[in-house]
Amino acid sequence: MRVDLNSDLGESFGRYKLGLDEEVMKYITSANVACGWHAGDPLVMRKTVRLAKENDVQVGAHPGYPDLMGFGRRYMKLTPEEARNYILYQVGALYAFAKAEGLELQHVKPHGALYNAMVKEEDLARAVIEGILDFDKDLILVTLSNSRVADIAEEMGLKVAHEVFADRAYNPDGTLVPRGRPGAVIEDKEEIAERVISMVKDGGIRAINGEWVDLKVDTICVHGDNPKAVEITSYIRKVLEEEGVKIVPMKEFIR
Repeated sequence: MRVDLNSDLGESFGRYKLGLDEEVMKYITSANVACGWHAGDPLVMRKTVRLAKENDVQVGAHPGYPDLMGFGRRYMKLTPEEARNYILYQVGALYAFAKAEGLELQHVKPHGALYNAMVKEEDLARAVIEGILDFDKDLILVTLSNSRVADIAEEMGLKVAHEVFADRAYNPDGTLVPRGRPGAVIEDKEEIAERVISMVKDGGIRAINGEWVDLKVDTICVHGDNPKAVEITSYIRKVLEEEGVKIVPMKEFIR
């Protein structure tokens, strides 16, 4: 059994520092690097790519809405043409830094409100996927496990990694409980580890209302901006390995 561990990194900006990138990077296999629109800037992008290279971590683009003030967590209504080109622009920007460091991009994982909106809006999902295909048909799209987005991407010829979230509660329909609601974010490492093992070995988890939710797990997201990020990430990896799960980059088993 194999699984990838990913984290959203490179989300500092100018003089503002967010996340524990240097420490979290030691325990993951894939880094989702912000592309300057919801977070990040050219200096942070290159630094993060270089850090991934030093830790033998695969690099992926983490594009979002053009919303620095709202950290990309506010919904924006985009036309399909806007969405397609916004993705192409951001992926291309990160690729420039990856190429400068002698790396290739492994994947694309949309950020925040854009990621969630794609689950609900098929036209938006198709436009984002077209933007990725415009750039490189061999990239992997990281999207919500068992979502319609995954089906659409595969229909359009794009490889998919089904993603689950270690520290987030789920609704019965498999979507994430919004961050502002009680119980949406889980902070206890023991509980997080139990949930991850359930996802990986049992193929699902209990939703916030107690119903069972089936989940396919290719990659597990651990958030690097959590104050306990290093403790939680290292513990998740330890527990998974003790259960006989191999932690490897998604490109090694998604082809």
